[in-house]
Amino acid sequence: MTETKYKRVLLKISGESFAGESKFGIDIDTLTRVAKQIKNVVEMGVAVAVVIGGGNIWRGDEAEANGIDRVTADYAGMLATVINALALQDILEREGINTRTQSAIGINQVAEPYIRRRAVRHLEKGRVVIFAGGTGNPYMTTDTAAALRAIEIGAEVLLMTKNKVDGIYSADPLKNPEAKKFDRLTHLEALNLRLEVMDATALSLCLENKLPIIVFDLRAPRGMEKVVKGESIGTLVSSG
Repeated sequence: MTETKYKRVLLKISGESFAGESKFGIDIDTLTRVAKQIKNVVEMGVAVAVVIGGGNIWRGDEAEANGIDRVTADYAGMLATVINALALQDILEREGINTRTQSAIGINQVAEPYIRRRAVRHLEKGRVVIFAGGTGNPYMTTDTAAALRAIEIGAEVLLMTKNKVDGIYSADPLKNPEAKKFDRLTHLEALNLRLEVMDATALSLCLENKLPIIVFDLRAPRGMEKVVKGESIGTLVSSG
C-alpha cells in the first residue's frame, strides 16, 4: 500500500465542475474522471468523504435575484446536491468502490439520513461517504457543510476543488491574467484578504478547529493522489 500523508480526508467538489465544458448539467466523462481519482486514493488506503455543490443544476443566489424566496431557493439547491451525489455514487460503484450517500434533508428512498457515528463507521469499513443536502439549513453554503462534516468525522484535511482553478489567487485568474497564486496562507490571512477561498463561516470553522485546507485542481493528472501523498500542489491554508 502506498505511503500517504493523510489517512482520512474530505473532498469538496464544486457542482459547476460536474458540468465539464458545459454551463449546466452533468458531464459523465468528467464525473468518471473524478470517480477514478477517488478510487485510486481509496486503494491507497485513504478514507474519503465527499461533499458536492449543486451549482451545475441550481444557483440559489441567481434564483433569489430573480424573485424566488431565499429559503425556498436554498432548499432547492440542497436537492440539487442530492442529484449530484447519486450520480457520483453510481459511477463510483461502477468502478467497484463501496459507497454510501447520507443526506442532511430527509429523502430516505435514495439516501441514508446523516448520522455522524454511522458515517464514521462506513469510513472505517473503507466505504466512500457522500454527504448531500448541505447542512440541511438555508443560508448555509456547501462550503460550510464541507468544513462542518470534515470536523465531525475527524478528517485530517479539507480538500477543496474549484472549477478550472488550481489554487488560491489574489484575484479571479479566469478574469485577471495578472492574478498572483499563493502557495501557502494562514486561515487568518485568507479571511483578512477576502480571497474567496470559501465563505467566511466555513473558513472560520476551519480556523477555530485548526483544520488545514488544500485548494487544487481535480482535473490535474493524479492531482488528488499527489495531495494525499503530501506533494506540494495547489494552495495550502493552515494555522501557521
